[in-house]
Amino acid sequence: MVRLVLVLGDQLTDSLSALQQADKNTDVVVMAEVAAEAEYVPHHPKKIAFLFAAMRKFAAHLRAEGWQVAYTKLGDLENAGSIPAELLRRAQDYGARSVLATEPGEWRLIHALQDVPLTMTLLPDDRFLATHKEFEVWAEGRKALRMEYFYRDMRRKTRLLMDGDEPVGGKWNFDHDNRKPAKPDMFRAGPPKIEVDPILAEVLELVAARFPDNFGTLHPFQFHTDRAGALHALEHFVTQSLPDFGAYQDAMIEGDPYLYHAVIGLYLNAGLLTPLEVCKRVEQAYLDGQAPLNSVEGFIRQIIGWREFVRGVYFLEGPDYPRRNALNHQRKLPAFYWGAETRMNCISQAVGQTRDLAYAHHIQRLMVTGNFALLAGVNPAQVHEWYLAVYADAYEWVEAPNVVGMSQFADGGVVGSKPYVSSGAYIDRMSDYCKSCHYKVKDKTGESACPFNLLYWHFLIRHRDRFEGNPRMAQMYRTFDRMDEGRRKTVLADADAFLDRMSKGALV
Repeated sequence: MVRLVLVLGDQLTDSLSALQQADKNTDVVVMAEVAAEAEYVPHHPKKIAFLFAAMRKFAAHLRAEGWQVAYTKLGDLENAGSIPAELLRRAQDYGARSVLATEPGEWRLIHALQDVPLTMTLLPDDRFLATHKEFEVWAEGRKALRMEYFYRDMRRKTRLLMDGDEPVGGKWNFDHDNRKPAKPDMFRAGPPKIEVDPILAEVLELVAARFPDNFGTLHPFQFHTDRAGALHALEHFVTQSLPDFGAYQDAMIEGDPYLYHAVIGLYLNAGLLTPLEVCKRVEQAYLDGQAPLNSVEGFIRQIIGWREFVRGVYFLEGPDYPRRNALNHQRKLPAFYWGAETRMNCISQAVGQTRDLAYAHHIQRLMVTGNFALLAGVNPAQVHEWYLAVYADAYEWVEAPNVVGMSQFADGGVVGSKPYVSSGAYIDRMSDYCKSCHYKVKDKTGESACPFNLLYWHFLIRHRDRFEGNPRMAQMYRTFDRMDEGRRKTVLADADAFLDRMSKGALV
C-alpha cells in the first residue's frame, strides 16, 4: 500500500523525521504551494517567494535522491487550496490511506492535519535540540520560566563551549560585553549577494502576479533559496561578521540594516540549516582563534538558548497563547506599521527596512516597533499578526512567544519577568536614528517631545497596580513620584493627546 509523506515548506531538511522513516521504494512525498498557507496572514512577498523557490528546489533534490515527489505549484489548475485538501487529492491519485508527517510548528496546522480523514502519523520534529517532554520536565514546578537557566542545560547537553562541567571562559553569559553602539562604516560586509536562477525567476513572476498588494517590496530579492546558498551565507557570516557580532548586536544605524548580523534565521527556520551544525561552525571559529568568546557565546545563546526556549514555551502554553492579552490593550495597530508616513524616524527606519527586506534585527523588533506598540497599548493580537506577516523568518512557534511574550508582555510574564519598555534614551544610545528625527529625544514634554518619552510614563502609570511591586521596576515609579506635580500632569496629558491624534489617523 502506498503511503504519503508530507513535507511542509519549513521542513526542507534531509534528516526530517518523516523522510527518515519513509521508504523511497513505496512512499510518495507530497509537497504543495497552497493558498491557505500563503494567505492566512498577508505574508511579505519576499517570504512567499523564498519559501516557494526553496520548496521547488528541495523537491528537485529529493527526486535526484530517488524519491517519488508529488509537487503542486500554486498556479496548478488542480491545486486543492490547502494542505489537508492536497493530501486527500493525492491519496485518491495514489490509492493511499495513510500519511507520515513531521509535526508542524503551528497549532493551527497540527489541528488541521489531525482532522484529515486518513491514518495520520505525526512524528516529533527532532531537528530541535529539546523535545516537548524535555521542556515540560524542565519547566515543571518552576515559579518562573527563565531562558538563562534553560540555556545552561542546553550547553551541558550539546557540550558547546564547555570545559568539563564548566563554561568556557568561566561565565555562562557575556552579554555585558555586547551592548556597544556602532558607527557608520561603508566597508562593512553585509550578507552575500545572490543570482536569480530560472526557478527563482519563475517564482518571483508568480508572486508579483498573485500578491501585488501585500505589504513589502519583492525586488531586489536577496535571499538564497537552497542549502548550498544557506551554507554559503553561514560561512560568509562566520568569516566576515562574527568577530564583531557580539559587541554590536544591539546597535542600529540608519541605512545599514545588517551591521554584523548573520541573517540566517530564515534558513534555520525553513530547515536549510540545522541549529547544531550552525553552532558547531561558530564554536570552531572561536577554537581557531578567529572570533572572540563574547561574540561566539552570544550567537550560540540565541540558537540553543532563546530559539529552543521560545519553542518550548509555545507548545507548553497551548493553542490559545497567541491570543493572550494580559494587559487588556485594545488600540488598533497604527497605519504607519503598514508604511503610512510617521514623523518618528526610528519607526520609519525599522518599518521601511522591513518593507524592503522582510528583515529587521532583534533590537529593531523588540525596542523600536515592539516597544512602541506596547507603550501605546496596541492590541497584541494585531501586533502578533503583523510580525508573522512581515518577516521572512516568522513562523508562529518562534514569533508568538517573542511578540506576545517578550515584546508585548501579553502572556502576563511567562517569557519575561518585566515588560521590555524604554523611553527614547535607549534608542538614542544604541542608534543614530534620533539625530534626524522630527522629535527631540531630549525633550520630555511639549509638541517636540519624543513620543517614547511621553508614552513610557503613560504606560507605567496606567499599569501601576500591576508593576509597582516588581523589583526591577520599582525605581522608575519612585523616579516618577519625585517629579514636580505639574510636570507629571503635563507628561500624562501630552501622552493622552498624542495617542488621541494617532488613533484619529493624524500624522504623528
